[in-house]
Amino acid sequence: MTVTFPQSSASTVREARRAYNEKLALKADQTRATWFPLVLLAALAALPLLQFTGNYNYLLHLVLFTACSVAMASGWNILGGFAGYVSLGHSVFFGIGGYVAGMLFARYGISTIVTAPLAGLVAAAAGYLVGLVTLKVRGPSFIISSIALLMIARILFDNWAFIGGTNGLTLPTNSLTVQWTKLPYYYAFLAIAAFTVWATYRIKHSKFGLGLRAISKDEIKAESAGINTRLYKVLAFALSAFFVGMAGAVWGEYLTYLRPNIFLLINISANLVLMCILGGKGTIAGPVIGAVAIVALNEFFVATMGASEINILGTGLVMALGLVFFPLGLVGTLAKKGKLPRVLNWD
Repeated sequence: MTVTFPQSSASTVREARRAYNEKLALKADQTRATWFPLVLLAALAALPLLQFTGNYNYLLHLVLFTACSVAMASGWNILGGFAGYVSLGHSVFFGIGGYVAGMLFARYGISTIVTAPLAGLVAAAAGYLVGLVTLKVRGPSFIISSIALLMIARILFDNWAFIGGTNGLTLPTNSLTVQWTKLPYYYAFLAIAAFTVWATYRIKHSKFGLGLRAISKDEIKAESAGINTRLYKVLAFALSAFFVGMAGAVWGEYLTYLRPNIFLLINISANLVLMCILGGKGTIAGPVIGAVAIVALNEFFVATMGASEINILGTGLVMALGLVFFPLGLVGTLAKKGKLPRVLNWD
């Protein structure tokens, strides 16, 4: 026996659902502070004006290093946060971006700031190819495969004479005075970080981002629902590598040299994971908050305890306590409890 509902009744249900969805959207807009990142970006863009009053190179270095970390952590968040695949090998793409742009700069004189998107695309292509192989496994097996990728890349770069091997490659310095020498890289990293955060926001709120989050929750159910999980995961890997590669491109010129032991370190990849976990994996503001927190903690403990391993202990203790009280990260835990301030709600 088939039960049919009047057309007017079905129309009423649709209207009620539409009204309810609009109400939820309005409520979300009222609690979301998407204006805050724009205000913050404007303030940071004006920060170098302090150079007219004195030497603030150390402050500019801290901000540009934090912006580099924000870009890398937000890029990693696409794969590790949205899709739920934790990678400890993303410093490989940091190195690929650095070497591609750095070699072009050393041989043809084209600034890495110009070639950063190209370096990002090369890193994305490498990420796509690596993803085709490594994303066949899940969980701990994937983490181990990402570490293996880093070890293979390190051996390759250490023994590749064309790029200088273990000795690396020295890059030309810019012709600006000491007071302004950091300025191009400051704005480059600021732009890369802003673009990465904006892109991750757009990805999260797209059909593609919805598919990645479904994969993170339950990959088998996501596949049974019609999501091409293999394609989604590989694309997430490539996009993630793209942003990390762009950051690596500019970082090489900023340091004025390229060496495998600068880029291809598991500590770099581990820091990206920690930034996202501490701030809130899978959120937009989480990687930003995590990057700021870890850079600030490292600088504080180095300044107070010296450049020894004791400062790592201090940072580790603070992070451990943070995760005890904020198990889903700062943003994730506060959002779950309904106590997230508007200025941290960028989702």
